[in-house]
Amino acid sequence: MEHVYIGRQPIIDKDENTFAYDILYRDSQNKSNITDNRHASATVINSILNKFGRSALLGAYKAFIKIDEKFLMNDIIFSIPKDFFIFSLLESVEINERVIERVEQLFAKEYTLCMNDTTLTKERLAECKPILKELSFFKINFQKEIKEETKLLIKELQSHNIQVIATRIEDGIYYDLATRNGCDLFQGYFLAKPNIMENEKCDPSQMGILKLYNLLIQDTNIDEIASEFEKNPALTIQLLQFINSGYYSFKNKISSIHHILTLVGRKPLSQWLMLMVYSKSVSNKNSYSPLMIMAKSRTELMENLLKAIRPDVKSNALGEAYFVGVLSLVDAVFKVDISTVLESMQVNDAVKVALLREEGLLGELYALVKNIEVLNTTAIEAFALKYDLKLSTVQNLILESVESVNRFEASLNA
Repeated sequence: MEHVYIGRQPIIDKDENTFAYDILYRDSQNKSNITDNRHASATVINSILNKFGRSALLGAYKAFIKIDEKFLMNDIIFSIPKDFFIFSLLESVEINERVIERVEQLFAKEYTLCMNDTTLTKERLAECKPILKELSFFKINFQKEIKEETKLLIKELQSHNIQVIATRIEDGIYYDLATRNGCDLFQGYFLAKPNIMENEKCDPSQMGILKLYNLLIQDTNIDEIASEFEKNPALTIQLLQFINSGYYSFKNKISSIHHILTLVGRKPLSQWLMLMVYSKSVSNKNSYSPLMIMAKSRTELMENLLKAIRPDVKSNALGEAYFVGVLSLVDAVFKVDISTVLESMQVNDAVKVALLREEGLLGELYALVKNIEVLNTTAIEAFALKYDLKLSTVQNLILESVESVNRFEASLNA
């Protein structure tokens, strides 16, 4: 049986908020495009909907789905829900009379259309001119050559009310380039790979949160944890707001930080601290970034994969797996090398080598989670073979993680 892996990559706006998701699709041969000559109709999308469920995979967001010319011309395309999906026409689609007519039909039925990863040139823009008024988005591949004329061509697209999405933005350098050229939206793993600032020191307030987190998972004495909290008034205020938000309902009045820690418990408190690390601002409880969602996804996968390969795993080992997930993106938060962050904390060797060298079981899990994010099916299946995991089990764990993250994000927006 052929295994199909479904993933998603966030498309981010200028304020670093999630705008939509791009659907990633891979089979066991690492093929990624939904094409009519491989799948006779739109049943592949319908199977995604039936197997995974739209809300489970996407939450409240729309999804971009790549399609080729044969898929575009198949009438079953009209059976796909227009409110949830955006069709991205592959660059290989020839803009001929048949395609123009079909694009006009879809536009008339209020489908949203996008031109997929393209090298933007005057010639390419001229080729697309007959359908510009029907396009809502235009994706530009920033891994390809970016010329002096690119910025002007982007402005030309925007004059047609087209939002320009910079794709393959894999680090902060490409993000800066796309920003300077006037792009509206950004897709890639740049959030996890920012420009690292040399000689930059970690934000003391954020480091204080990480120190507290470390104390919690190491079963440090509650008095020491309370004392550390009291050194951070802003965080203490946030904690009070958190327990008064309606999430908790205590019979007795709160008398001290020590009392709060006893009532809330270590794991819920450590998970709340993780939110604070990845919040855009410690002082703004409603401000969170896609990095927080990404970190949540990593912690879910790290824990669940460890349980799958070690059913008798102890709670302290699960805590370490969770901690690796939490710390895996702190370099993106602080914009300093992760080794600098780890030097400022007393983390154990298993966590340290997992993050720095991807060694040990935690390191293997960390590497796998990153491969899942890009749907590297070769690495996923090699891991499954090594640990005697069914591929269906891995697929289910990925979906469960996505569903959990969607519920988590919905709770943040409630």
